Amino acid sequence: MKSRNRPIPNPSASDKDADPESLQLQQEAEKKTSVIKGLGWLDRFLAVWILLAMIIGVLLGNFVEETGPALQKGKFVGVSIPIALGLLVMMYPNLCKVRYETLHHLFRKRALWVQVGFSIPMNWIVAPLLMLGLAWAFLPDRSDLRTGLVLVGLARCIAMVLIWNGLAGGDDENCAILVAVNSVFQMILYALLAILFIKISSRETGTVAVSYETVATNVAVFLGIPLGAAILTRLTLRKLVSPEWYEKTFLKWLAPWSLIGLLYTILVLFASQGRQVVNQIVSVVRVAAPLIVYFILIFFFTLWVCNKLGYGYKLGATQNFTAASNNFELTIAVAVAMDGPDSDQALAATVGPLIEVPVLISLVYLVRWMGNRWASKKYLSHT
Repeated sequence: MKSRNRPIPNPSASDKDADPESLQLQQEAEKKTSVIKGLGWLDRFLAVWILLAMIIGVLLGNFVEETGPALQKGKFVGVSIPIALGLLVMMYPNLCKVRYETLHHLFRKRALWVQVGFSIPMNWIVAPLLMLGLAWAFLPDRSDLRTGLVLVGLARCIAMVLIWNGLAGGDDENCAILVAVNSVFQMILYALLAILFIKISSRETGTVAVSYETVATNVAVFLGIPLGAAILTRLTLRKLVSPEWYEKTFLKWLAPWSLIGLLYTILVLFASQGRQVVNQIVSVVRVAAPLIVYFILIFFFTLWVCNKLGYGYKLGATQNFTAASNNFELTIAVAVAMDGPDSDQALAATVGPLIEVPVLISLVYLVRWMGNRWASKKYLSHT
C-alpha cells in the first residue's frame, strides 16, 4: 500500500529503466516544488511590496496635499502621465519574453484556436454579464456606482494579465496572443457593449457618451507601444548579439523592471486617488464587495472549466488570469471622460484596480500552490 505522504524521490542512475512518463512527471513535480524557492526576493515578497506601495500611496495622497493634483495634471490619452509611464514600463519586459520568431507555428495548431475559442466567450460574455448581475445585486440603489462597475467588467486586460501570468508560470506565447485578441475585440466591442450595459444598469434611454476613439487610442498606446518596442528589441538584439545572450543575460536583467513598474504604478494610483478613496470610504466598501466576489467567482469558474477540459497547468493559469484581469487604465479613462474625475463612476473605476491587485496576487500564490500539489499527486499516482 502506497503512503500518501511519501516524498518524491530524486532521479538517479537507478531510474534508467523506470517508466518514461513517471520520470517526466517526477521532474515536473520537482520543478513545481522548487518554483517558490527559486524566486528572487522581489518576486517572493511581492505581496509585501504591493501592500507597502498601497500604504505609502494612501499616506501621500492624504497627508501631502499637492500629491494628488500634481499626479493628475499631465494627461496622456486620458490617463495621467505618471500612471501611463508605469503601465508602459510594466508591460515591456514580459512582452520581450514572447518568442515572436516562432509564433507563426502556433497559429497552425488547432490547440491555439481552441484556446482562443474558449477565451472569447469567457471574456466578452460570461465576465461582463457576471459583473452586471453583481452590480445590481450589491448596488440596487446606486446607478452611478453600477455604471463604474459595468465599465470595469467590460474592460478586458491587456497589461496586468502579463504580470499575473508571468508570476503564475503561465504560457507566455498564448497569453500574448489572447491579449492581442482581446485588444482587437476591445476596440470593436467595448464602446458598443458599454452603451448597452450602461443603459441596462442605469435604466437610461438617452445617449451614453462612450467614444470609440477613446477606446481605440487607449488600446493602441498601452499595447501598441510596448509591443512594438518588445518585438524590435527581441529581433534586433538576438541578431546583433546572440540568442543565448538575449535569453540568459538581457532578459534576466530586464525581468525585475516589470515588477518595479507594477509597484510604481500602484503607488502612483493610490497617491493620486487616495484622498477620494478615504473621503468616500462607504462607497468604496460597497463597490469593493461585488468586485471581490467577481474576481473570485470568475477565476474559480474558469479554473473549474479548464480542469474539466483537461488543460495543463500553464494553459489553465493563462486562461484563469486572462478572464479575471481587467483593463483599469481604460476603465478610468472612459469614466473620467464620461462623468469627470470627481464622479462616483470614476470612483468605482478607481476602486477596481485597488481590489484587483491584492486579490489577484493572492490567487497567484494559490494557483502556484495548487500547481505544485497537482504535479506531485500526478507523479505519485503513476509510481
